[in-house]
Amino acid sequence: PNCLPLQFLSYLGACDRLLKQGYEEGQVEEAMEMFQYSEKKAAEFLHLLAQFNDMGFQQNEIKEVLLLCGNQRERALEELVMK
Repeated sequence: PNCLPLQFLSYLGACDRLLKQGYEEGQVEEAMEMFQYSEKKAAEFLHLLAQFNDMGFQQNEIKEVLLLCGNQRERALEELVMK
């Protein structure tokens, strides 16, 4: 029973670190949920989401492609360009 608070604290810590990198709260929470609370995978996802967003791709398409490609940048970029 006492492991839940530890998991929650580590989740909050991860969210806090990602927010300090400039990502939006809603995006951070969504990314953490999508990747079963893996801070590393959520951070990769958010980084690529921002990169592809800056390139002018639509956010919903980026999310879909990144999930499909498991955050693999080159594959995701190919998919986005082909859409």
